[in-house]
Order: sequence, then C-alpha cells, then structure tokens
Amino acid sequence: MDVLRRDDETYMRMALKEAEMAFSKEEVPVGAVVVCDGKVVARAHNQVEQLKDATAHAEVLAITQASSALHDWRLTGATMYVTKEPCAMCAGALVNCRLGKLVFGVADPRSGAAGGALNITQFEGNLHEVSVTSGVLQEECLQIIQEFFRKQRSKAKD
Repeated sequence: MDVLRRDDETYMRMALKEAEMAFSKEEVPVGAVVVCDGKVVARAHNQVEQLKDATAHAEVLAITQASSALHDWRLTGATMYVTKEPCAMCAGALVNCRLGKLVFGVADPRSGAAGGALNITQFEGNLHEVSVTSGVLQEECLQIIQEFFRKQRSKAKD
C-alpha cells in the first residue's frame, strides 16, 4: 500500500470516530477531519439535532474550526476527510473556502454533490475546483450510515 493511501485511511479512521460520536447522539453519522501540512486542524461531526441548526453538518463545522486554527478562511493547502459525500450546501462551502482536496468514504448518488447526483466541487464555472478522491474505507463508512438508518426505522415502528 502506498504512503498516500495509508495516510488517507488513517485520517478517514479519525473521521469515522467523529461519525461514531454523531451516531451516539442520534445524529446522522457523518464525521469530518481537516488536515494541513500533516497536522489535524479540525474534527467535527453532524450536530443538526443537537444545535437545532440545519447548517450544522460535519463539513461546515470543520471548515469553521480549520479557518480559526489556520487564521484564514482560505483552506487551499488543506485536505478534508469526510465519511459521506458532501451535500450541495457542504460542497459549495468547500469550493468557497478554496479547499485543496476532498477525500470521502461513501458516495451518495441521491444527493451527493462531489460527483454523485451533481458535481459542485469540480463545476467548470466556479472560481475554484476541489480535487476529489472517493471510496476511502467505503465499506466502513457505508456500514455506520446503514446501521443508523436501520435503527431509526426500527424505532419508528415501535
């Protein structure tokens, strides 16, 4: 296994830990980690229910943390690792903060906006395009999402 792939898996495992925290709080289990120059500068998970805020997605919260840590809204040298393909809102935020690279685990063909349902991250009309790698620890990322929604459906039946 090459070094880049190993690094991607290491950071994605950190994002999965964030997703597990979201799961434990009954949030959709998505986790994100931002890395710059080999250092983790942000970690976040979905907090929509907890904060009663539709914008409190892991990616948006991680962008805010990373921008604060780096003292710049431009994240051109950073890579975000996120367990699920970002939605349109999050993909737009990734473009707007000039993220250098996005690495995600599981694709979302229904509402993903980094190549799934649409591709905001690499839309030619944007002032910035985000480099994208998908499928890192895909099975693990899919498993936690599926388990969460199985649990939610089971609760709804009761």
